[in-house]
Amino acid sequence: MTSSAGGFHARLEALPSRGRLAFMAALIERMWPNYALYAEMSGVGDPKVLRNVLDLAWEALAVKDASIDFDKQAEKLAAQEPPESDGSFGARRAVEVVMAMAALLDALRGEAPEAPRDVSRLSRDGVHAYIEMTDGTEDDAERLAARVREHPLMDDEHGFQEAVLECVEAPLTRDALKALRRLGRNEGVSNLGLSADA
Repeated sequence: MTSSAGGFHARLEALPSRGRLAFMAALIERMWPNYALYAEMSGVGDPKVLRNVLDLAWEALAVKDASIDFDKQAEKLAAQEPPESDGSFGARRAVEVVMAMAALLDALRGEAPEAPRDVSRLSRDGVHAYIEMTDGTEDDAERLAARVREHPLMDDEHGFQEAVLECVEAPLTRDALKALRRLGRNEGVSNLGLSADA
């Protein structure tokens, strides 16, 4: 990331409403395969419901005054959250996707000024947890923190969020939104480096 965390958050908060929404949508686009993979492996949840909610969010960004009932979408989304009894790694990452989408829906309804920062943190937290699970079991806290900071996946996460922020700081034309969505889809690879067929 080319700027400090403070500078990044200040730039995020300085965005106009549409830029903040687009930032969240792009990050969630990249997180979505984590949910799809969980649903595929566990048989719980329907990734198509989340896909539809996210598609409607992009539609709201592209079409001025699009008539979308986001309260209804929030109800559909809540029904797809993994059960609390599932404490698996995959379920926790799937919950992060649902939470990020709920924050986006809150923001689309004109609530939750802190939502972009929350979505940014949820995406980073998932990467942190994945690195900890795959690489950091033997380390003490200090060495683990250093390992997480220097890990290629975390470097990629910071670079991706910076690239998305730069995109949404520019005017969001229809073409710019399409390019941003392609960036978010990341060729079907999630922030954890995973892909799903769903």
